[in-house]
Amino acid sequence: MWCIKFGALYARRLKRNHRSYGDTFYIDEVFVKINGKQHYLWRAVDQDGAVVDVFLQVKRDGAAAKRFFKRLLRSHDEEPRKIVTDKLRSYGVAHRELIPDTIHSTEQYGNNRVEQSHEATRVRERGMRRFKSVRQAQRFATTHAAVSNLFNLGRHLVRAEHYRNLRISAFGEWSRAVA
Repeated sequence: MWCIKFGALYARRLKRNHRSYGDTFYIDEVFVKINGKQHYLWRAVDQDGAVVDVFLQVKRDGAAAKRFFKRLLRSHDEEPRKIVTDKLRSYGVAHRELIPDTIHSTEQYGNNRVEQSHEATRVRERGMRRFKSVRQAQRFATTHAAVSNLFNLGRHLVRAEHYRNLRISAFGEWSRAVA
């Protein structure tokens, strides 16, 4: 599978050339079974639908949330202006300790953007007949996020001519990343 052999390299190249993310992050976690054991795939998506970071962990407690927030802040140059989460109390712990100046919203249905972003991972997981190891799942999720960010162009937001130009530039960037 190309993802195992070249995925990390492609993801690094694509992330290096990625434009900046928005200032609002939607954060959520979803459980994933790996060899019969439950793990949690944490995901942060910006307001434009671009996946900022994904991280696979065994737990879903305050310490796990803080680990994910630290990783998210390390990979993103500046603190987000606002984070939107569900009502899991672990998010409140991480928010208060790491980014207390950031607005934290837990409105009902406010987190639907990131909930929808889990669907692509679920489809791939079913097609691959489950993940076999934590390392494989993390590698796949990271690579898939980088590639989907490249081709996630928001077709409904732009005119057809502009969309074609965006697609051409996305395929050009993909060609440079895999060269």
